[in-house]
Amino acid sequence: MSSQIPLVDYVSLRGKPNLTANECINCGARFFGRRNAYANCFGTEFNTVDVETDGEVLAFSIVAFAAPGIDVPFVLAAINCGGTSVNANIINTPADPKNISLGKKVTLATYSMGRDDHGIEAIGFGFEPAA
Repeated sequence: MSSQIPLVDYVSLRGKPNLTANECINCGARFFGRRNAYANCFGTEFNTVDVETDGEVLAFSIVAFAAPGIDVPFVLAAINCGGTSVNANIINTPADPKNISLGKKVTLATYSMGRDDHGIEAIGFGFEPAA
């Protein structure tokens, strides 16, 4: 029997894959990963909320040089997902400026990063151009 695990804790694989963020109860700011407090408003309580799976490219860079073993070029982008900013790679499209633009509509996509010796599959995420 094989199973899947997300590469990062804020990827939910239950049902349709999505991202989850920690939202400050005091001011509504959202963060990925654990927080004990938010210095802007001194909030110390957070709810877990689902992030929209569709977004729009706010900024991007085509990365041409990376650490050994990382395939280049790739597109790194800041994406607005219904008011939540997500930094992720744009996947399933060539890393060429004619394929990516500011305001481009994208949607969350997951992919296999491989399996360990026990058959457990690691799942990564990125965004791909919307259909």
